Amino acid sequence: MKKDITKYSPLTEATYYILLSLQTPLHGYGIIKKVEDMTNGRLVLAAGTLYGAISKLISYNLIELVSEDINNKKKKEYLLTESGFDLLKIELRRLKEMVKNSIDEVK
Repeated sequence: MKKDITKYSPLTEATYYILLSLQTPLHGYGIIKKVEDMTNGRLVLAAGTLYGAISKLISYNLIELVSEDINNKKKKEYLLTESGFDLLKIELRRLKEMVKNSIDEVK
């Protein structure tokens, strides 16, 4: 039986972008740069925010550690799990609904 991931929704903006960036393996600095690039510099993740989120996302089985440099323990790569991808799709539907409702209601 699949774990109910809807309990992790709604995501914070930072967590959403971390998940979005991990559709391919990335290390911490790569995540920070990708999020910054995706948001045109509007969202810059602090290291504490990133690694706190990574720790939680791993414990929730939404991302996984896929490689670790044996010579440099700080160089770890993470990747979205199937559950993480499912949650990302749930959040995308929620955000699309919010935008649609806003367009319909804001005149």
